[in-house]
Amino acid sequence: MGQSSSSTPSYTKGGDLASSFEKFFKDFKLESKILSQETITLIETHLKEGNLQRVISAISDSLREIDNAPLNIAVTGEPGAGKSSLINALRGVGHEEEEAAPTGAVETTLERISYKHPKVPNVIFWDLPGMMSITFQPQKYLKKMKFSEYDFFIIISATRFKESDVHLATAIKKMKKKFYFVRSKVDSDLHNARRTKPSTFNKDEILQRIRNDCVTQLQRANMSDTQIFLVSSLDLSEYDFQSLETTLLRELPAHKRHIFMQYLPNVTEAAIDRKRDSLRQKVWLEALKAGASATIPFMGLISDKDVEKLEETLTLYRSYFGLDDASLEIIAKDLHVSVEKLKANLRSPHLLSIEKDDESLREKLLRYVEKFCSVSGGPFATGVYFRKIFYLQNYFLETVVSDAKVLLRKEEIFKDPVDTGQTYLLQNAGNENGKSEAASS
Repeated sequence: MGQSSSSTPSYTKGGDLASSFEKFFKDFKLESKILSQETITLIETHLKEGNLQRVISAISDSLREIDNAPLNIAVTGEPGAGKSSLINALRGVGHEEEEAAPTGAVETTLERISYKHPKVPNVIFWDLPGMMSITFQPQKYLKKMKFSEYDFFIIISATRFKESDVHLATAIKKMKKKFYFVRSKVDSDLHNARRTKPSTFNKDEILQRIRNDCVTQLQRANMSDTQIFLVSSLDLSEYDFQSLETTLLRELPAHKRHIFMQYLPNVTEAAIDRKRDSLRQKVWLEALKAGASATIPFMGLISDKDVEKLEETLTLYRSYFGLDDASLEIIAKDLHVSVEKLKANLRSPHLLSIEKDDESLREKLLRYVEKFCSVSGGPFATGVYFRKIFYLQNYFLETVVSDAKVLLRKEEIFKDPVDTGQTYLLQNAGNENGKSEAASS
């Protein structure tokens, strides 16, 4: 901060930048990384060699692959197992909404049905008819259902996994595809147990009994190494959904993790943090690409084009974290408060609004840059000049993440409105980003 454009660039073309690049990605867990280790190593090598054209090319290819990656998820199981409920929950769609997958115990079709995610159209869920609904053998069933198009299969059951489920899993395994057993409706099991045996009810014991029963069934079918995930589509924050999410992320190709994380509902702080980490990596890559493309430091004021880009970025972030205007209207209705009251307790809707007559939008944005760097120490590689827009993207991201966590703690909505113009606490930024040295702006 505070350097003039005539300052000697400290941008190095060798080991320092490569070391910073390695350190940045090393801090992320495997399930959160959006670049494969092979790609990270490739970019590091080009940085050490000072081959900026190859750095730019490698990053461009990676970003294109990440942005355009399709994700096709197959969900199969017997009628009444809860396939449609799980698909709707993962898509963030209510059962009564027009685009919802129809729920009910009757299999309505013997054909596969696709359901796109309403906000991330590259993500498609496929509702496959259960094996017992049709006369095909597993191999013929998979061929008819076009098994090669799916990234992975979720085999779901509301009671016991049947022989047909095991046969299907065996066929999927032979075809070298991933599958996951999900035991659904565990909330119903707990509810029934509490009603019928209230004096001896023990939640943990019942869940363990359900798990053991599923494991025993699979052991008898020589599938003892298969994980079982207990899930309730009515409450994804409970039971094994987070474990299922982590397992899927670890086993997906790196370039598909970003789109997978963006569609997941914000049911826990961990899910929100994963989205944030994914987006932080994208911003870092875009900033590094822009920095490597520059022949002079990126200094100076924020341009009209930058403001337009920031507006698009903020809209995208708010959509990813369920803070877009349409989502806030639904949340406000559920909380029985006005949208204005809801927004008054959030910061992201006000980031690009002018609150002071003597301050322009550009001046406000520059103040954000100073605030972000003072708290976080700067999010980028040491010794590299980055345009202020990249600091602002990170500031916007942290603001939206903070708001998303506020909505998890809904009782905070009824507190007095926060100061949207002056107060912003990056509670975690100092710990997460402070490891990086402040970059010049």
